[in-house]
Amino acid sequence: MVNLLRLLRPLYLLLGALTYILGVGLAAYLGNPYDALSFWLGLVSTLLALVSMFLLSEVFRPLIDPILPDETPAVRRSLRDTMLYTSVACLTASVVSVFIIYNSGHLSSFALLFIVLLLVLVISYAVPPLRLVNRGFGEIVVALHLAYLIPSVAFLLQASRYHRFLAMIVFPLTALALASFIVLDFPSYARDRKYNRGTLLARIGWERAVLMHNLLTVVAYLILLAAPLFGISLALIWPGFLTLPFAIFQIVSLRNIAQGGRPIWNMLTVTAVAVFGLTAYFLTLTFWLR
Repeated sequence: MVNLLRLLRPLYLLLGALTYILGVGLAAYLGNPYDALSFWLGLVSTLLALVSMFLLSEVFRPLIDPILPDETPAVRRSLRDTMLYTSVACLTASVVSVFIIYNSGHLSSFALLFIVLLLVLVISYAVPPLRLVNRGFGEIVVALHLAYLIPSVAFLLQASRYHRFLAMIVFPLTALALASFIVLDFPSYARDRKYNRGTLLARIGWERAVLMHNLLTVVAYLILLAAPLFGISLALIWPGFLTLPFAIFQIVSLRNIAQGGRPIWNMLTVTAVAVFGLTAYFLTLTFWLR
């Protein structure tokens, strides 16, 4: 049970719940009425889809790549079967939740489109023949899932129509999420190469990964800075810049590593999560308090 809980990636589930609440908060800020049924069923549906995606990716992990340290064939078969049944149950419950929302009359065509895209990415991420998690696109899919699709679904279940404010929030968040996931790949880089795991870092190499991380981070904050051009006051989104010192530290740290400096993996991991997670948190707090 402990191993199964670890494979659920609880930190990512927490981030998914946070960005979902961000989407609902933005809808409320824009004056849309709050619908409790859509809120709770949408939250359950998106998180269960996320659980299913992570478990399915482990079910179809190559045999040469161990799921657990020192696992025996019997332990692996038992764990794989448990994860398969759990993931199918979660995916089914996710679809049933969406159907209940549809029956209640609160599922717009825009919301349905994003939910279908979310479910397609779940399968594409984990299941062969695509299995994007092993083709260098896994981090991109997870970033899109957490920072773009989940808050968009949450917003559209309350607002019914897409809004430019949503785009101005989810685009920089998606860039920050992908930058953070690139950093999180660094500590396991040698192990990923050993087992031929197709992480984004392993596919493009650490030199290009550092450059991509830096560009994504700079672009994210520039988009937030350009918000007034799209009718969003900086007075509304300035809390998103509170994480800028963490982002600068991240850029400097990766630059030092690229030049041969000694990495402090624990610090890098914490700041990577902080840049994305705290930015989402501060923006969420802003929209709910306004």
